Amino acid sequence: MNRPIRVLIAKVGLDGHDRGAKVIATALRDAGMEVIYTGLRQTPEMVVNAALQEDVDAIGISILSGAHMTVFPKVAALMKEKEMDDVLLTGGGIIPEDEMLQLQEKGVGKLFAPGTPTTDIAAYIKDWVKEHRSF
Repeated sequence: MNRPIRVLIAKVGLDGHDRGAKVIATALRDAGMEVIYTGLRQTPEMVVNAALQEDVDAIGISILSGAHMTVFPKVAALMKEKEMDDVLLTGGGIIPEDEMLQLQEKGVGKLFAPGTPTTDIAAYIKDWVKEHRSF
């Protein structure tokens, strides 16, 4: 790989709790990735446009507001519209396990619950990028 993996971390909607997103961003940076953190109160459109501009390999959405069944499908649809088929959409937060599975069936990558070791998240992103992206 000629360059570090680039990951965009985003908080979508009115959810103002960003400690987890910042912890993940720091952990991914420590794992050798280049991280772009968009900050709070992003729209799905803002996230996808930023991901395109930054030429990222993965988008990670942190969501604690309960809007995951709306946010992830919307971001996924926008990514499909922009032909971002080789960009991972992943994330985590307070998401019931059955709804994680429903989102994965709709094409969202693996989702992570609070307490997941950050090394597991970094390894998942690295493995996915290695398998799906060519540099």
